[in-house]
Amino acid sequence: MAARSGLSVSAIHFYERKGLIASHRTSGNQRRFDRDVLRRLALIRAAQEIGISLGEVATVLSSLPEARTPSRDDWQVIATAWSGELERRIGLLQQLRDNLAGCIGCGCLSMTHCAILNPEDSLRPEAGGAAVLRAPAKP
Repeated sequence: MAARSGLSVSAIHFYERKGLIASHRTSGNQRRFDRDVLRRLALIRAAQEIGISLGEVATVLSSLPEARTPSRDDWQVIATAWSGELERRIGLLQQLRDNLAGCIGCGCLSMTHCAILNPEDSLRPEAGGAAVLRAPAKP
């Protein structure tokens, strides 16, 4: 499976421990994987490349019928479900890019108005700048 998928054996074992894929054992205690596992591993790799968490991947994989290779239609449903989250992340990254110049020389979050962690100064009523990032004082 490692050779066919391009993943390390340890990665495959990790995904199996997390319940993302399944194997069965031979009488000699060797792992064997059904054909659908290759497609599931490809889906996991694609998801990780675009920043989808393994928890989100597990949710999607659990909705697929077991022992059936995910189809093109399955992928379309999955991609549609993930597209909204990706759009949200793209928006955040664009905002970060556009506001990054204001962070240069800010003294590491010391500005009253942080365009990245406090966009549009939305936390101003609670406290300005980095004050909201400090741990609460112990009694």
